[in-house]
Amino acid sequence: MTETSGMSDSVMTDPSLEMTGKDVDALAEARDSIRPGTRINVTFLGNEDLEMRVTAATAVRDAGFIPVPHVSARRLSSQAELEEFLGALRDRVGGEHMFAVGGDPSEPMGPYASSADLISSGLPKQYGFTQISIAGYPEGHPDISDAQLWEALEQKDASLKEQGLNGTILTQFGFDVDPVFTWIEEVRSRGIDLPIRIGVPGPAGIKRLLNYAKRFGVSTSAGIAKKYGFSLTNLLGTAGPDKMINQLDAGLTPAHGDVKLHFYTFGGMKTTADWIQDFQAKH
Repeated sequence: MTETSGMSDSVMTDPSLEMTGKDVDALAEARDSIRPGTRINVTFLGNEDLEMRVTAATAVRDAGFIPVPHVSARRLSSQAELEEFLGALRDRVGGEHMFAVGGDPSEPMGPYASSADLISSGLPKQYGFTQISIAGYPEGHPDISDAQLWEALEQKDASLKEQGLNGTILTQFGFDVDPVFTWIEEVRSRGIDLPIRIGVPGPAGIKRLLNYAKRFGVSTSAGIAKKYGFSLTNLLGTAGPDKMINQLDAGLTPAHGDVKLHFYTFGGMKTTADWIQDFQAKH
């Protein structure tokens, strides 16, 4: 671990954001509402190509933020495709951050079946990436057993340490703090001391939030919805993560280590950036 959170700070200290390759204009619109030096993750989706991803990462850098490009292991057709992408990021974007993720395809499109394979290849380090984010799943994964998830997390942590690389665990979003606390405590009990960024949805329409939750296997029940701050019987409103953030701040202790937030911008970049700015001003 490179730093501790010191719990006098809120988890809202230095939150990170997420955008797609198509969000360059949205980033420009939100720019003045985002703190300089903020980490902004850039996705690696099936409907994007190398040029779109590199252009988006370049826009993040040029706007005064830290680009964290995603590299989706199972979407890569070959080692050559991986090296082409890493080389383009190094030469045109610079920076040391990336997020190694397995990706959506059930069958790998090439030689990398997992993000662990991608990291252990040594290629990210070879191309100058020294800050590697990896995925965490406090509520599990619909297609991967808990035992496999823990084995993979330990394997990736060990691989980063063996290569002298720094890392961050970036989690799937959720609406309930209880599994988050249980999961963080399990991470620490396994000797994994990487900083953690807990995924939360930015403010968005309740219908949209529920659609994303269903897509990603995130638990939603009447009790969870009420705890988070919305009702499953009234889907016309919007909801933000303020209650969840306050619950995290109230429950975290120094034993939980370095814990911050990562915002999934389902409601839009500017809407999320303005919400963060407003929340920080009030608190």
